Amino acid sequence: MDGGSGGDDATEAVLELREVHRTHGTGPAAVYALRGVSLVVRPGELVAVMGPSGSGKSTLLTLAGGLDSPTSGEVRVEGQPLQALDRSGLARLRRRRIGYIFQNLNLIGSLTAVENVALPLELDGTGVRRARRLALEALTEVGMTELGDRFPDQLSGGQQQRVAIARALVGERRLVLADEPTGALDSQTGEAVLRLLRRRVDAGAAGVLVTHEARHAGWADRVVFLRDGVAVDSTAPLVGIEALLSGSGR
Repeated sequence: MDGGSGGDDATEAVLELREVHRTHGTGPAAVYALRGVSLVVRPGELVAVMGPSGSGKSTLLTLAGGLDSPTSGEVRVEGQPLQALDRSGLARLRRRRIGYIFQNLNLIGSLTAVENVALPLELDGTGVRRARRLALEALTEVGMTELGDRFPDQLSGGQQQRVAIARALVGERRLVLADEPTGALDSQTGEAVLRLLRRRVDAGAAGVLVTHEARHAGWADRVVFLRDGVAVDSTAPLVGIEALLSGSGR
């Protein structure tokens, strides 16, 4: 199934998956995480990915972010096939163009909040002073202005999640990948985060949001449903969502 938003021209796509398969293991023990998934996400578009547990949602994100490679098929970011990049090239692309909000946060415990957010910029050659200024601006966007000097173990789970979100959005990120970004947040803070993600996409980025919450998917332009590694539906209105999530849909 083609998860594009209409038309055949994908030259403007920020993210493109072409018939992507991801299999873990071989023979009878093989696990088919994704089965021929195609998806196109263009600038200014937020796509929500939904599906039951084990449907392949997080696998799709790791492939889109260059953290894993497909067994077959192709992943492109801004026209660049990720399989053609070596390890350093992938790392450079992730630092410059991709913001990834991990489900397990992946904050560095020995760095303060502002240092965690500034790290991708500093690794890419941005001066320390400018990187810290941009990091503070990103922390302000997620309501963490006063806590930039705290270490992760001095922050609550929700505060840590907001630091991770700031790190994903700092700088000129063209592709934002969010894996359940509101999981540890109260409803009010969660809505603020989604509003921030929506604003970044409206400014020209492309976004992919993995979520199990229909009300969060409502912030997206389009919803792609996965089940057993297959894209079973792609739609704007959330019609039949409960059936698709429970596995009783088509």
